[in-house]
Amino acid sequence: MVNHQDQRRHLDFLLLTDSFVSLVFGTAALVTPHGLLQKIGGGEYSHSAHEVLRLYGCLRIAVGWIIYHARDVDDGRFRRNLCEALFVCYILQAVAVLRAQFTDRRNTVNWIAILLLSLIGFGYGRFRFGRGGDMIKVYELPQNNKTAR
Repeated sequence: MVNHQDQRRHLDFLLLTDSFVSLVFGTAALVTPHGLLQKIGGGEYSHSAHEVLRLYGCLRIAVGWIIYHARDVDDGRFRRNLCEALFVCYILQAVAVLRAQFTDRRNTVNWIAILLLSLIGFGYGRFRFGRGGDMIKVYELPQNNKTAR
């Protein structure tokens, strides 16, 4: 038997952690100075790469904000869909960084990103698909056949 209260607390903690990390990383990406990006880039500065990093930072801030406020939503279907979407999002990001790792210069930062993105993605996947998808409780009111969709 699944203790849904414990599972909800664990999912809320994952959402809170993800939102905090997203807000911090997004803010850091948004305000990254040229010199640091040049140092990370091996001595070369790319204005286009810097713009993409800033845009990604804005996206992470927005996602962190959404995830932070989504913790209060009690609708089980919404929480399942949120976990499913975040699972796919993080796994796709990990695959994209993995591809970059093997097609461009190899570096340790990519391996760290792959590990973190995969762990967060599989964390959401565990809630969405673990135990047959029954880790997030969905309460449904009985419906008669005429009102069922």
